[in-house]
This record gives sequence, C-alpha cells and structure tokens, in this order.
Amino acid sequence: MAAQPAELLLVQGLYSSVPTASNLQCAVIIHNYSANCDADADELWVAAPQSRASVRSRLLAAEREEAKAVLSLFLRQKGLRSTLAARIVNKSDGFIEHLVSKLQVAYRSRYAEGRELSTPEIRDALLPYLEALSIEHGDRLVEVVENFADPFSVEREALSSSMVLTPTSSNKQKAVARISTPTSGGALPELVVYLLDLGMDHEEIKNIVRKFPAFAYYNVDRKIKPLVELLLDLGVPRSSIPGIIRKRPQLCGISMSDNLKPMMAYLENIGVNRAQWSKVLTRFPAFLTYSRNKVETTVSFLTELGVSKKNIGKILTRCPHIMSYSVDDNLRPTAEYFRSIGADAASLIQKSPQAFGLNVEAKLKPITEFFLAREFSIEEIGIMVNRFGIIHTLSLEENLLPKYEFFLTMEYPRSELVKFPQYFGYSLEQRIKPRYAQMTASGVRLILNQMLSVSDARFEEILEKKRTRV
Repeated sequence: MAAQPAELLLVQGLYSSVPTASNLQCAVIIHNYSANCDADADELWVAAPQSRASVRSRLLAAEREEAKAVLSLFLRQKGLRSTLAARIVNKSDGFIEHLVSKLQVAYRSRYAEGRELSTPEIRDALLPYLEALSIEHGDRLVEVVENFADPFSVEREALSSSMVLTPTSSNKQKAVARISTPTSGGALPELVVYLLDLGMDHEEIKNIVRKFPAFAYYNVDRKIKPLVELLLDLGVPRSSIPGIIRKRPQLCGISMSDNLKPMMAYLENIGVNRAQWSKVLTRFPAFLTYSRNKVETTVSFLTELGVSKKNIGKILTRCPHIMSYSVDDNLRPTAEYFRSIGADAASLIQKSPQAFGLNVEAKLKPITEFFLAREFSIEEIGIMVNRFGIIHTLSLEENLLPKYEFFLTMEYPRSELVKFPQYFGYSLEQRIKPRYAQMTASGVRLILNQMLSVSDARFEEILEKKRTRV
C-alpha cells in the first residue's frame, strides 16, 4: 500500500480510535471538550446564562489562536519573514482546524480532566508534527498548509447551531468585544479592571487581544495575578510588567507549577543568574515560553560547541534571544560557516551570540564576499571575525561600504583593518571623520586603534605628545 500523507493518517487514526462513532460523532469529539470538562464561572465573561457547549466553544476559540501562534513561529523558524508567515496563517483556516484536532487527540485525557493546555504543551504537540510535515512535503509545505482540505467542513456546518461554534474569522472581534463590553452590572470585565490598575490603558489591552485573542479568556486569579506576583518577586519593576505582558501575553497562559518555576530552576542550575531574571525577562519575555525540549536542545548544542556550563548561563543571561534560534536552521549552520572561515565558533558565540541568528546565505556570505572582493584573504577575514564578532551583523550598504571607502582615503594599509576591525563599529560622522581631521591637522599619524578607541581627553594627550616629539 502506498504511503499515506501525515494529515490523512491523523484523520484515519481519529476515526479508528472511536470504532463505534459515526463521522458526525467524530466531528463532535474534535470540536468539543469532554462532557466532564467543567470551567469555572469566572473563567468566561457572559452577558447571560451560557450552555456548556458555549463555554467549550469559547475555549476552543482560544485554542485556535494558540495553534495559529505555533504555526507562525514554525514558519518563521523556517526562514519566512514575520509578515509573510502571518499572511499564510490567516489564509489557512482549514489547517488551523486540523491542528486543533491534533491537539484534542493528543491530549484527550487532559480534556477529560477539565484542564486547559499550556503554551509549552501545545508547542510540544504541534512543532514535531509540523516538522514531520516539513520533511514530507519539503518546499511544498506552504502550499499544503494553505490548501489543506478540512475533512469535517460538512459536519461542522451541520453542527454549528447546536455547538455555538465561533467562525475563525470572527474570533478576534469576539475577543475584543469580550474585554470591551461591560458586565450586566455595568462594570468592565475583571481582566480589564486588573490590567488598568496595573498601568495599562484600555486601548493597549485591546491591541494585545487583537494580536493574541486567547488573552481575552485568561482568568485573572489563576493566570494573570500569579505571573505578576512572580515578576515582582524577581525584582521586575511594577512599571515594566505591562511591557512584558504586551510583548508576550502567552506568558500568562503557562502553568506556574508545571512549567514556569521548573524551567527557571533548570535554567538557574545551568548558570542563568537568578539576580538577572528581571533584566532577562524585561528584555526578552518569550524566554520562559519555550518548551523544556527546546531549551535542552539549545543547551546541548552549546555544550557540543565547547561552551562550558558556566558560560552557557552567561550567554543565556546576556542574550536570551538565542533561545529563539533554531539549532538546525540557525545555530548549527552558522557555527559551521564561521569555522569554515577560520573563526572560533565557541568563543564567538560567547562574545557575539546575536551573530548566530543570521542566515548564512542571505547575511553571512555577502559580508565575507565583500571583503574577499577587496583582496582580504579568508584567513584575514577569520582573524577579523575573532577580533570583532559582530562584523557580520553590520549593514553592507549603510555601514561597511561607506566606512571602507573612507578608510581608503586615509591611506592606511589594509593590515590596519585586520588588526583593528572594530573600526567598523564606530560612527563615521561622529567619530571617525572628526578624529581623522583632528589628527591630520595636528600633523601626526596614529594607528587606527589609537585614533578611535581612546576617550577624547586621552586622544588629546596622545596628539600633544606626538606633536612635541615632532
């Protein structure tokens, strides 16, 4: 028998797992939580008594948004721009429904217990599946996602009235309405009241919900307050907490006891400085939203690269964004490329971890070719990278080219740039040109390092000494 596509096998597996169910009943299983799933009354804002099906429908809306976020993340990890990934997700309603079905099959026991899935749990279920589809379909993955056949569309239409299903296209509007409409008593929803007291304004809250509709369904006492209290305990200023929530509202949906605190303990054990959590989370709130598997994969790669446990902690503390880089798509290819030009990858990732988020073909090779075209040897380029690790992160048109052209007018030998590639890190208009003009007017000649790296006072001293010797 010919191999079946992964998505067809999933659907077949669902039907076979419920042998006595009709297709229509299977659709009910996919779009409903278990009949035993009870949500607290305060978990959902309602203007009038709601049926259990309506409650499940609202939770399902939040789950769809989580699935969208995971698909967008995966596409960006594969190299797509954020705007393009967002367009693909918005055109792929059928595939999003399929991912939700995947979640409900994978976590059927969780639904029976009446527990919401956390963001890491959703990622752990969907990312490996998306990776399998990527391997299977290769360059056709986007086409498969956008044109995915929804096998339950007919049954879903038949059930829509009884299940009070919310169309995917209106989830955002309904979520915004949820945090905009006063309760039957005339007060704003509890979530809005709490966030206003925290320092956010109503429009800011609406913007968060527009970007991440699931946020509108988060319970204040079980989701929002525990996170705020944790951040305050870690030393995050109260005034910075709205910014953290605005950047990464998904952080509120992660279980404190099952995910956040165990993840923090693990990261502290490998060297992340507990005293620096405030700076880490303010700078990159997404740091604690990654799954344990993703974090361990990154740590394993750094160890493999030759970075010590102590320095791994320092890297993660100083540049937590590195956790957003894919090991297979970013870190490993980048390390291999830097090694190929003679750079010390282990040392470089400790000094300039941001360079490892760059695409080899689109960013790293053009920089290397820029210097090769100007008769620098590959060995010289490797030396320059080791001495100035962020050189590949600089813009060709706005930085390297104009500064190199001015360098040629100063009539220094090319070896000066090999010795001091930090030259490219200084402002051309505010540092390089003024210092060079002052040096030239003084009738003296300094090496690049002396001319640029010292303070203004020290620069004056050096020029004065050189003048008196002349």
